[in-house]
Amino acid sequence: MLHAVIMAGGSGTRFWPASRRAVPKQLLRLAGERTMIQSTADRLGDLVPAERKMVVTNAKLVDAVREQLPELPASAVIGEPCKRDTAPCVGLAAVLMVANDPEATMLVMPADHVITPDVDFQQAIRSGVQLIDEDPGRIVTFGVSPSYAAESFGYVERGAAIPCDNSGAYRVQRFREKPDLATAERYLQAGTFYWNSGIFLWRAATILDALAKHEPRMLAHLQTIGDAVGQPDFDDVLAREFTAIEGKSVDYAVMERHANTVVIEAPFEWDDVGSWQSLARMNPADANGNTRFGKHIGIDTSGSIIYGTDDHVIVTIDVDDLIVVHTPHATLVAPKSSEERVREAVKRLEEADWTEFL
Repeated sequence: MLHAVIMAGGSGTRFWPASRRAVPKQLLRLAGERTMIQSTADRLGDLVPAERKMVVTNAKLVDAVREQLPELPASAVIGEPCKRDTAPCVGLAAVLMVANDPEATMLVMPADHVITPDVDFQQAIRSGVQLIDEDPGRIVTFGVSPSYAAESFGYVERGAAIPCDNSGAYRVQRFREKPDLATAERYLQAGTFYWNSGIFLWRAATILDALAKHEPRMLAHLQTIGDAVGQPDFDDVLAREFTAIEGKSVDYAVMERHANTVVIEAPFEWDDVGSWQSLARMNPADANGNTRFGKHIGIDTSGSIIYGTDDHVIVTIDVDDLIVVHTPHATLVAPKSSEERVREAVKRLEEADWTEFL
């Protein structure tokens, strides 16, 4: 059966100050009326019922996630005791899943992407499941055709085509790390590279076998956690064993090493919502090119992103290409060209021990 795992442990520091440790970006409404994590769960439609959905998140966010996804069983929201990157995250989900369904197929999705339309996403997943049913040892990923030479995404290089109901499936030639601009431009011109969407399909047993081969120490800790399922000391075992794992991304731990990997060209629109400027791509702008949230009056203001609330008015005069974010605890003002430095601001707050603003 098909199960879904939503990875929701990120901190979303590039969306500070709206995104905070207690309410990171996956719990915010940034595109549409639903929060990012709610939209991710909604996207599955009838593909996966609530009882076969799982969320892996920060232990401190478990209650908030359960509140936003009340249709899920409480036991379906798993709290990581510490941050250990994506390989331990998916490995933990797999060991918990195979305890109930040894033949489970896992769909793994980040909680903070915007994907439309849902119907095309669901069809792509069906195509991926077909590929895995034909060869259970396969790992399937989904590649997004690049629209510009992005330096902030990893890339997947495709190889030979694989027949799969005209789904645009190819063997993976190799994975590429985030490139510099010149390399990204070569990838764009080649026409055989995709952005790595971070969405994966595999049998739970396959990912565990891959971890056994490539990351045996990680798997040993995860199996100890799996053996404690249903035992009174499960929480203690989870905290001890998960903390002992060396954090690694699933791309590095498995994807770059697994020989039997397939990429499906994504038929859907995709945005990883990585920074404030992504809001301008996903939300309509006013006549002056401003993307606005909350109450705002702009006088000779253009090309800016204004994010506030309905109980506080933001007024801008004679400004262009700014990011202005007002929240009850902090205010950010920066040129759009400097948005990557928001992480630097977060680091400065940590160094100053002003954790009440994080």
